[in-house]
Amino acid sequence: MMPMDTDFRLISDALLIRFQTPRRVLSSAVLGGGFLNASFILNHWIRKDVAINNPDLRLKLREHPALYLETRIRPLGLEGVGVGLMTAVNIPKKLVVLRQDFKDLWVEGFFTVGVGNAVRAGDSATDLEPDGDRPIGTINMILITNARLSDPAMVEAVQVSTEAKTAILLGSRIQSRVSSNPATGTGTDCTAIVSGHGRPVQYCGTHTKMGELFGRIVSDGIMAGLKMCKK
Repeated sequence: MMPMDTDFRLISDALLIRFQTPRRVLSSAVLGGGFLNASFILNHWIRKDVAINNPDLRLKLREHPALYLETRIRPLGLEGVGVGLMTAVNIPKKLVVLRQDFKDLWVEGFFTVGVGNAVRAGDSATDLEPDGDRPIGTINMILITNARLSDPAMVEAVQVSTEAKTAILLGSRIQSRVSSNPATGTGTDCTAIVSGHGRPVQYCGTHTKMGELFGRIVSDGIMAGLKMCKK
């Protein structure tokens, strides 16, 4: 594995990323979503066999996912507030970790890729269906940079990363489980963009070098994750 600036480690059922000083994060996470100054990020592995055989756990995950994650975080003794994600992907075996550099800028990415829940944007909604009728599978992307991104740049980073993810899914012919049309993502995807304390960056669109770094790392990360899915 290439040298990484981000402090991360694998624990029994999760990826834990810690920051020496709080970092500005924009995410769609169930815990700490939106803009947040976070001290850590946790991507928690929900084992499929455990969830399937435990109706109470399935109810917690559906009705109170943030509270459930807090119960997993509390025993770790972490200080400050954090961002929490969940995945059914086996993190110890299938976590993808990558890095992209350009001069004094870098982006590091942590990916867990599952497409059992693949959908196409605009497909019929399934949130009212019973738990047992819904497939499991999600794509979580945690993207960390040393650049000090403006708020608009962080939003653009989400946009560029989503475009890159969708391009790989379309090119890989992943089909929606709802409509059988080409999938653009999964129904539970989560993206977290983490800004740094380095050089200020105002824009992160596809015409910028910063946007290129995000696009390239996501393209490589999703492709590598899909190969692990096939295995």
